[in-house]
Amino acid sequence: MKKILLLSDTHSYVDDTILKHAKAADEVWHAGDIGETSVTDALQKVAPLRAVYGNIDGTDIRKEFPLHQRFTCEGVAVWITHIGGYPGRYDKRIRDEIRKNPPKLFICGHSHILKVMPDKKLGLLHMNPGAIGKHGFHKVRTMLRFEVDKGRIDNLEVIEYER
Repeated sequence: MKKILLLSDTHSYVDDTILKHAKAADEVWHAGDIGETSVTDALQKVAPLRAVYGNIDGTDIRKEFPLHQRFTCEGVAVWITHIGGYPGRYDKRIRDEIRKNPPKLFICGHSHILKVMPDKKLGLLHMNPGAIGKHGFHKVRTMLRFEVDKGRIDNLEVIEYER
């Protein structure tokens, strides 16, 4: 069993509260728009990190992290990308691949809107943790915490902070 902290759209922002949650996780997953490597450096000091770059990320982050991460964690096939859309409205850049080879858990960021929903056609769960950074239109900063174990995704929690 692994405890996962899922975040996105930090836009160069990290604080002690985010790091406290990261320390309590077995892994931190970041769905892009990191901003500066100081964010990922701080996260990597407290927990193993899997991350992708987003549309605002510069060459230093793009050299360190890929556009897509596909992996298996505790029997759950995972795909993380920054711009992915959501069930019924996947981004055209990933639409064919997700239909041909869907993961069990599809994660993206970009919208700054927290969303967790099943795709019954493809048999996957879509997660967007919203935005935990302070840049953007969102009024509440959000992250997700959950567990993966033996092919299951359990104990999903939303973590919210005022902007």
